[in-house]
Amino acid sequence: MDIYIKKQRWKFILIAAALFIGVISLLVTNILVQELEKEEREKATLIAKAIDYQINNNTPDPFVSKIVQDNNSIPVMLVDEKNQILLYRNFQVYTKIDSLFISIGIIKPKSINDSFLEKQLTKMQDNGYEPIQINLPSGDKQWIYYKDSRMLNRLRFYPFYQLGFITIFILIAYFIFNSSRRSEQNQVWAGMAKEAAHQLGTPISSLMAWIELLKDKKTDSELVNKMEKDIYHLETITNRFSKIGSQPELEATNIYTLINEAIIYLESRFPKKIKINFLNSEKNLITSVNKVLLNWVIENVCKNSVDAMKGRGEILIELNSNKSHVIINISDQGEGINPSIAKNIFKPGVTSKKRGWGLGLSLSKRIIEEYHKGKIAVAKSAKGEGTTFSIKLPKK
Repeated sequence: MDIYIKKQRWKFILIAAALFIGVISLLVTNILVQELEKEEREKATLIAKAIDYQINNNTPDPFVSKIVQDNNSIPVMLVDEKNQILLYRNFQVYTKIDSLFISIGIIKPKSINDSFLEKQLTKMQDNGYEPIQINLPSGDKQWIYYKDSRMLNRLRFYPFYQLGFITIFILIAYFIFNSSRRSEQNQVWAGMAKEAAHQLGTPISSLMAWIELLKDKKTDSELVNKMEKDIYHLETITNRFSKIGSQPELEATNIYTLINEAIIYLESRFPKKIKINFLNSEKNLITSVNKVLLNWVIENVCKNSVDAMKGRGEILIELNSNKSHVIINISDQGEGINPSIAKNIFKPGVTSKKRGWGLGLSLSKRIIEEYHKGKIAVAKSAKGEGTTFSIKLPKK
């Protein structure tokens, strides 16, 4: 159990670290954006003063002209009192250049009918910065509108792109790693199951031979029959492990009949104070399953119920269906599952029993979900009110 708590803890730490890095990245970028924004505002103000100087002085100043010409990033527009665009720069729109404006360092005259620039002006007037006013010698006024450079806009969104790409990369890497880990787990499961079946096979065959020898010697028949039943049970276990270690074959099976057979077997094994009730609405539910493995699942869940009830109580098995699934619900009157282990109850090694291995439900989950493409889950569990396991098998 500790391994899963540590795993969850490490996941939390890694997620927290990723969020911390993301927040720091956004904060640093935001500081850079604010500094660049301030710098561009100051630059726009300087450009406005340079244009104001050029317009209000008849003698061109090369130094002032250079200030305007060196602006290759900040989009600016010069607008008169009638809201007509007189000049613009850095809007990446091709128009015929007038030599008159080149002489004072302002390039690209604006055509009034240029819809693109008019839209840009409207955006700057609605959402942009406060325009810079220019007072002409004639008493008229003009305004310089400006907006953020492309570099500043890109810088604003860069951390989001960066975090997005990093997130996608991590998700892909996690998916590949998880798939690889699951494949390794499947190989381990299969290898262990095959080896267990192989190791059990030889002594079981030997025991069966000894049983036949005892029969020939006319040993106590009741004793021999009990031994034979136990050996048959061992053979069943071996058969189960051999099927776990390979891809089991599914065949059309009457689920009602299968559960009835499982109940008959379990009642002969369980304490007399355990009662199994079987409720069903349909006796002709047929779907493709592996009989041996599904029996094993029912046995595992019922044994957990017996342990939870401490050998005394009632197990209720219900068989129903919907359009797509056959549903088997197994309920007990036990103490309920501890909330601290409920989320990991189907993981290997997780158990509330002092001597349990924590493999029964893990095997059951593998059988139902990997081999039958179904679903097994804890439908409900409350302290002192028992637990209900739900098994869903696809109709085929």
